[in-house]
Amino acid sequence: MQIFKSAGAVLTIWLAFAAGSAGAQDAASGAWAKKPPMRHARSELQAAAVNGKIYVIGGGYIETKDGKPVDNITSGYTEEYDPAADRWRERAPMPEGGTHNGIAVLDGKIYIGGGFAGNRHTLPTASLFSYEPATDAWRRLASLGGPLGSISLTAVDGKIHAFGGRVMGEDITVATHEIYDPKTDKWRAATPMPSSRDHAGIWVVDGKIHIFGGRTAGSDTSVALHEIYDPKTDKWSTAAPMPTGRSSSAFAEYRGLLFFAGGECRTSRVTFDENEAYDLKTGKWRKLAALPTGRHGFAAAAVGNTLYFVGGSTECGSGGRLNDNLAFTLP
Repeated sequence: MQIFKSAGAVLTIWLAFAAGSAGAQDAASGAWAKKPPMRHARSELQAAAVNGKIYVIGGGYIETKDGKPVDNITSGYTEEYDPAADRWRERAPMPEGGTHNGIAVLDGKIYIGGGFAGNRHTLPTASLFSYEPATDAWRRLASLGGPLGSISLTAVDGKIHAFGGRVMGEDITVATHEIYDPKTDKWRAATPMPSSRDHAGIWVVDGKIHIFGGRTAGSDTSVALHEIYDPKTDKWSTAAPMPTGRSSSAFAEYRGLLFFAGGECRTSRVTFDENEAYDLKTGKWRKLAALPTGRHGFAAAAVGNTLYFVGGSTECGSGGRLNDNLAFTLP
């Protein structure tokens, strides 16, 4: 087992700007700091927090083989970041690596579903795995109803929900909704999403599932939709849309806010640096301190009073991969 730590200087960037309407001003705020980076610069990865530690799973990175750069997207590489110790360590790799997976946490276990084993949204999988951090062990579970990548996965009321995704390629997304029961190791079909999309953000608040952003086809079809599913009534409703339609962004809940940061793509080559969050108390979106640089295909997880953003690409597609570990805090 290898342990990685960087003692590099911590750079804190304070950004503030005003954004408002109807005469009201909502000053954007927040502080960014650089923490020890991951071992590899990788994108289209996933992250989740369990028991005060962050697990970063999958994604693609460049490695050297026979003196030549090779794009490794199937290693299932897994790292654990301990914010208290401020260091990384390597963990058991996912049995079937890929990119664009969905991730959820239930009863202290991490669930990873779907994804692509090929570049440009190709070679989709229907696989579902669970990871037990305490034992550093993976387990293969019952597969999704069909192969899908870029799905939105979450857990509520003891079940795993899988929404949307795409079968293959750049053009077609789906509105499927499946529910997995860990007690029976079985999936069942459920009421579909009102709109087909993938690369969306997802979070559970008060037993209801929020799905925001995403895209309906290629990276130039991002939407600002914000829809809510209530498992108890099996019904969908709408909430305030995002100020900026984006997809392939990092998402997490932090201090009563549902974050959706970055995204692909503002233009054919430029990624988003927007950092917006839905305020659960007001039912409105807020603009917060922008990312230090635009990026997409990265992931987020909160521990304590800090929201961490890891990896990603500064360019549309897989160019400009990052090993960043950025910490965001609000006053």
